[in-house]
Amino acid sequence: MTTAASHDLIRLVDRNPSISGAEIASELVPPPQFAHASFDSYRPDHDFASQQAALDRLNQFAGAWRAAQRPGGFFSRKRPARIELPGVYLDGGFGVGKTHLLASLWHVAHGPKYFGTFIEYTALVGALGYAQAVDLLRGAKLICIDEFELDDPGDTMLMTRFLGELMASGTRVAATSNTPPNALGEGRFAAADFLREIQALSSNFETLRIDGLDYRRRDTEGRSTTLDSEADVAAKAAALAARGHGVSLDTFDGLISHLATVHPSKYVKLLDGVEFIALSGVHELSDQNAALRLVAFIDRVYDAEVPIIASGLALDQVFDADMMAGGYRKKYLRAMSRMIALTTGELPPHD
Repeated sequence: MTTAASHDLIRLVDRNPSISGAEIASELVPPPQFAHASFDSYRPDHDFASQQAALDRLNQFAGAWRAAQRPGGFFSRKRPARIELPGVYLDGGFGVGKTHLLASLWHVAHGPKYFGTFIEYTALVGALGYAQAVDLLRGAKLICIDEFELDDPGDTMLMTRFLGELMASGTRVAATSNTPPNALGEGRFAAADFLREIQALSSNFETLRIDGLDYRRRDTEGRSTTLDSEADVAAKAAALAARGHGVSLDTFDGLISHLATVHPSKYVKLLDGVEFIALSGVHELSDQNAALRLVAFIDRVYDAEVPIIASGLALDQVFDADMMAGGYRKKYLRAMSRMIALTTGELPPHD
């Protein structure tokens, strides 16, 4: 670009961030759109009774923390009944409010507490090492895991062992996962898969099913929006930068290559000061490792509520047929849902 505004543009590919264990832990909080999530602000869909049932049960699960915060604490006459299990698992499809409920539970918990996606916790272990990661989170009253993933046996075994050590020391755990609605061959429920894969811990979890519609698709046509050309993307990026916004401008290939050089735990730091992401030349991916890195990056972009402007192929079409038929299908479907929201301006107030 030759315009003066080009000096204000950010290039993600020029960023090589570092992040410490303490910084990673400090990021383990609900994303901005859930900073004020509460049980009271959750609006269950009355067409799906399981949403109200899950809300009521989580209120009970949180009762012990509320009792501790009331005058008289645990010795109050209104102390709730003891929760039999230390873990709760929210099982449901995309966009039915699981993350809102999970964040609401986190907000009412007292003492040390952490909230992150499955990928963020595995990134923490990868960045610090297993023993140091356990020591960092030991003593937590609550650990919330959003989007527990079952498609990588190694990561699942790692997290099962990790959680087992923490739960043995008194930590409660709440987790969610995604089950794509009407996904052929995948069944309606993920709970059976979850409990089978974490069998060493399965007896510690109560499963709450949450049915409903994906709000991210309610007001969209189900396809990411795209601009006509690279020049259109550059012009849009320059115009936003000229108005004082933090805008990154990169090629799709450049970003995909750069993500391979940055540990996933550091993806969040790539977004510092970025209010809009502009990408040119989006095309279908055939390398699964590249696709999985993109999924992890999109998770961070979605949490940070950073809209994407792109040219080329619609972003939700970047995963090829073999990927969509493979073991990571659920992960790709989640990313597709999020990329639709990020490119259409339909970023929701809660998940």
